Amino acid sequence: MKGRMAGKLKTWARSVKRDAHALYLAAKDTRVPWYTKALAVCVAGYALSPIDLIPDFIPVIGYLDDAILVPLGILAVVKLIPPAIMAEHRAAAALAAERPVSRLVFRPRNNLA
Repeated sequence: MKGRMAGKLKTWARSVKRDAHALYLAAKDTRVPWYTKALAVCVAGYALSPIDLIPDFIPVIGYLDDAILVPLGILAVVKLIPPAIMAEHRAAAALAAERPVSRLVFRPRNNLA
C-alpha cells in the first residue's frame, strides 16, 4: 500500500516538475495570451516569495499551503494555455528532462596570465 502510494506521489511530482518547465517554455511563446503569462508570473512569484498566506513557522499547515496552492496555480495556468501549445511544450520539457546532465564543471584555462 505504501509503495503504491509513494509511486503515485513520485509520478505526480514528476508531472508537476515537467509542467513547471513547460510553463517556463510557454511563457516565452508569443501564442500564449498575456493574462496567462501574468498568472504564471504570480504563481512563480508566490512559490519563490518568502511571504506566504500562512507562515512556514506554523507546524504542518505552514508548508501545506505551499504544497497545495502552488500545484493548483500551475494547474490553473495549464488550463488557460491552448491544449496544442501546452502539448508541444510538455513534449519539449520531457525531452529536456531525459538529457543527461554533467555534474562536472570544466573551466577553460586563461593562458594570458
